[in-house]
Amino acid sequence: KPLLFNSDISPTFNTLKDLVQEADPGADYRIDRALNEACESVIQTACKHIRNGDPMILSCLMEHLYTEKMVEDCEHRLLELQYFIARDWKLDPILYKKCQGDAARLCHTHGWNETSELMPAGAVFSCLYRHAYRSVEQGRRLSRDCKVEVQRILHQRAIDVKLDPELQRRCMADLGKWCSEKSETGQELECLQDHLEDLVSDCRDVVGNLTELESEDIQIEALLMRACEPVIQSYCHEVADNQIDSGDLMECLIQNKHQKEMNEKCAVGVTHFQLVQIKDFRFSYKFKTACKEDVLKLCPNIKKKVDVVICLSTTVRNDTLQDAKEQRVSVKCRKQLRVEEVEMSEDIRLEPELYDSCKQDINRLCQNVAFGNAQVVECLKENKRQLSSRCHQKIFKLQEVEMVDPELDYQLMRVCKHMIRRFCTESEGKNVLQCLKQNKNSELMDPKCKQMITKRQITQNTDYRLNPVLKKACKADIPKFCQSVLNKGATDTELEGQVISCLKLKYADQRLSPDCEDQIRVILQESALDYRLDPQLQIHCTQEISSLCPEEAAAQEQTGQVEECLKINLLKIKQEACKKEVLNMLKESKADIFVDPVLHTACALDIKHHCAAIPPGRGRQMSCLMEALQDKRVRLQPECKKRLQDRIDMWSYAAKVAPAEGFSDLAMQVMTSPSKNYILTVIGVGVALLFLVGMFCGRFTKRVTQELKDRLGPPLLVQRKKTYTWRW
Repeated sequence: KPLLFNSDISPTFNTLKDLVQEADPGADYRIDRALNEACESVIQTACKHIRNGDPMILSCLMEHLYTEKMVEDCEHRLLELQYFIARDWKLDPILYKKCQGDAARLCHTHGWNETSELMPAGAVFSCLYRHAYRSVEQGRRLSRDCKVEVQRILHQRAIDVKLDPELQRRCMADLGKWCSEKSETGQELECLQDHLEDLVSDCRDVVGNLTELESEDIQIEALLMRACEPVIQSYCHEVADNQIDSGDLMECLIQNKHQKEMNEKCAVGVTHFQLVQIKDFRFSYKFKTACKEDVLKLCPNIKKKVDVVICLSTTVRNDTLQDAKEQRVSVKCRKQLRVEEVEMSEDIRLEPELYDSCKQDINRLCQNVAFGNAQVVECLKENKRQLSSRCHQKIFKLQEVEMVDPELDYQLMRVCKHMIRRFCTESEGKNVLQCLKQNKNSELMDPKCKQMITKRQITQNTDYRLNPVLKKACKADIPKFCQSVLNKGATDTELEGQVISCLKLKYADQRLSPDCEDQIRVILQESALDYRLDPQLQIHCTQEISSLCPEEAAAQEQTGQVEECLKINLLKIKQEACKKEVLNMLKESKADIFVDPVLHTACALDIKHHCAAIPPGRGRQMSCLMEALQDKRVRLQPECKKRLQDRIDMWSYAAKVAPAEGFSDLAMQVMTSPSKNYILTVIGVGVALLFLVGMFCGRFTKRVTQELKDRLGPPLLVQRKKTYTWRW
């Protein structure tokens, strides 16, 4: 049996080869009696539509190899025969008939019996398949009929490495070294692809060429196609029916990898192909075709696909940030580059540097989480505080990229897919998260998407660098007011909301630039409704929230009740750090009533009736309500009146515990004080008295000076003036 031979050039092999050539069972399988008897039942069930003795019977049997209709004995006999046919294209009469002209035209061979050392029989098929996938521009292409037959042979050979003589000859040593335990169908080629970097040069070349060929026409992988049949029929039948694949079918399978029709075998096969693709950008046919010129120009000498993607995407980002007149990466390449970036974000294993940095953390924290759907990355994000330093830095960098370009946030885009279509069809890709945040509280918002948006808001509030809009708006304010915080922070690690807390205090002091003030107001309003959006509050008040406000914290819908609970229980808070955070909240609410959702809800009608003409912000509406509270002619809503009185008590306590830190803080306390009119009157009277005293003292000094002049007389006065001038 040929499977027992270690070399195709053994004397026994050559004798058998000559015998097969003489008998020519490819023309009529019945000449091989052992094959005929072993495969009779299969032919009757799977190939009964083909007339008896037709050469197509062998192709039909090969198509059903390793299927339920195939029997073991037929399988063995069929592989024995195909082993020889694969090594001499003339033993396949259909291939020879359809491709004889192409072989003469392209491979310089002219007859059935023509053989030579320079052009052995096995080399003819290699020549044919090199021309099978040439583009129109490249020229010298196969005829359509010949290409169909070449594809048929390639599909058959992909089933078993022993049916590919070139692969088996060059990779015999590597198969023994790396893949000796891979005995199941199709595993040997997958094993060689997995160890591509470890293979000897000759084997690596032939495996690389075959992989590159598969990237253009994945239907060569017959076993994978069978496993993926349900998904192909449901989602990819249009591209599967095309005679020219050009990588569309695999792209479709990747995009639908998580559909319910996807079975485990197909998913594993598709993921394997993706993992192989990252080893060389040539293994991604569409990417190679779209970006080949760009790679040669911008990323020369880079081979690994993941490095090429990083190189090109960095170039695109730099051109965008610098407002370049013309992008260096072509339009067609940018389009395909986006497809590759999104696909890579789906599975952490497709980003080797990130995966290697976090492998130990994955085993420790996410061992029960399945790869794919970006679930492992999401797990690492949720356990960020427990990550190793190296992994933490990589995850931070990843989040920074995702926040700038939310389309690369696979989980966000997947969970919120329908909500993006509903609310954000007109938004640019980079503004998707911003759009979702604006529509987060809509009645039409999907709960799962809302939960995902909240997660991303929590992430953004841990560090201003993860909020591109805030970073841009507060570009000048951050170094001006918060440099001390920046000096303490480390690169690629979160500042735990310290910069944002710093900006919040400056917002209360009314010292921020208008653009920065607008962004901080939004953050204040959002975090006032959900305490989880305030990292500093969470860090310092975890125990107090658990002990004083457990019911409020457990509520599914956060409406500011936890913050209100902490304010009410301010006197019970023991930890100074937590108390300081609550006092800061009170200070911020004085600057803008919208930052106090409970008070704002209670006083909404009163604001509308009594303060409608007062613009929000800078404590103006709060001052208006305080004046209304002091005015006996104004009747406020009972709930509003109660809440305002509570706030006055809180502010009074806050003033005692945390006195004003400067003139602006003192001014704010005065302006929002319930005794504002009295205090301002006292201050006014004091200033007036000082003015009157100053005027009186000035007049008295002037009169004394004049009397002195009269006594001294002109000469002495001149002398005194000269002396004074000289001394000066």
